[in-house]
Amino acid sequence: MIKALMIAVPLGAVVLAGCSTGMSGADYDKLTAEVVKASFQDKNLVKVDRLVQDEVMSACSAAEVAGKPLDEKAAKAIEAAAMKTIKWPSDGKFLGDWKQGEREAQSGRGSTWSDDAKVVNGGNCYNCHQIDKKEVSYGTIGPSLWNYGKLRGVTDPNAEASKAIVEYTWGKMWNTHAYNACSHMPRFGHKGVLNEKQLKDIMALLLDPKSPVNQ
Repeated sequence: MIKALMIAVPLGAVVLAGCSTGMSGADYDKLTAEVVKASFQDKNLVKVDRLVQDEVMSACSAAEVAGKPLDEKAAKAIEAAAMKTIKWPSDGKFLGDWKQGEREAQSGRGSTWSDDAKVVNGGNCYNCHQIDKKEVSYGTIGPSLWNYGKLRGVTDPNAEASKAIVEYTWGKMWNTHAYNACSHMPRFGHKGVLNEKQLKDIMALLLDPKSPVNQ
């Protein structure tokens, strides 16, 4: 509560300053960003540099603030650059253990200020998606992934007919911007949130015909 009040007061001052001095939208955004940055500090695993946006996030944020989509040329450039970052499975195998994938999809631990550096990150997939019908707690920011493989006709993930959707799913998790320039989905592989084995396990959860997701 104290921290909230400390942040609220300067933000209020920013609003008043903007009204009294006729600040432009750009000036207001800059001042607000400075106030937000001042309210953060390095703590354990979390560093202030998390507030620094890369070129992709900066471009997409600017478009969102402007209330319009990123122009097509810029979007295509972002997607093309992101596609080049995708690293495919080192052994050529895309699927792991769906049971472990379910555990990783459920886990939202890792990379927070209160986590030990040895804590393995979770995917936190249920925070944005419905995956298993038996799960009663899930987010709706992203589309439902229930029957993900079944609805896409994946009866054998190793078959040539399944290659396109298998590779798309891997690429989407590795760096979502390769397919949607301003996607809000985390870049799990590209940013090192999940390792190759974890990605394979979640791939199995979504695509293995034996996974409960596809029953």
